[in-house]
Amino acid sequence: MRTNHACSSHTYSSDVAFTPTVKAIQARKGSRVAYGRVEEKGGWQTRITADLAGFIEAQTSVFLATANAEGQPYIQHRGGPQGFLRVLDDKTIGFADFAGNRQYITLGNLADNPKAYLFLIDYMHRRRVKIWGEARVVEGDAVLTARLMPEGYKARPEQVILFGVSAWDTNCQQHIPQRFEAADVAAALVERDARIQTLEAEIKRLSAPTAGTSS
Repeated sequence: MRTNHACSSHTYSSDVAFTPTVKAIQARKGSRVAYGRVEEKGGWQTRITADLAGFIEAQTSVFLATANAEGQPYIQHRGGPQGFLRVLDDKTIGFADFAGNRQYITLGNLADNPKAYLFLIDYMHRRRVKIWGEARVVEGDAVLTARLMPEGYKARPEQVILFGVSAWDTNCQQHIPQRFEAADVAAALVERDARIQTLEAEIKRLSAPTAGTSS
């Protein structure tokens, strides 16, 4: 007889998102058995693997979700050069928080409720990663700020945000549009133009009359 996971008292890492209510809906809609098998294998990963670390530090954009004490959610976008998101250890992601519109909604939310969520999406490779955890703001730590500040990046860091990972999961490629970074497109065009010039020079060389050839 199969155990009813929606009623199970066992704790899984994926319970950070799969609440009893979510599991009940999964059971009603027919996906609970499949997710139950994932739970039987231990649930989602809870530590940053080498592959995930490489993905995180290659991103130039991230969405950080928080909620205030009343549960009102908020999503903030953060961007920077590759490497602005730094994996500090297998449970911690850190980044310098640059000066922006100075609304400080994320900072206020984290002061009341440390639970947070990171959403990363790579449009070119059609890959997305969801990370649950808790975040905290570090102010006045010049050493940590300097460590996390991207070299040569023209932005003013106001504080640091440290994100502690509880669990993470990936999504399939379905419905992710394929888009390319402008810098990647520009580099591809430069490579293409150089190849065209090489081929044109080769065609010109092969088309030139050979010395001593009679007409």
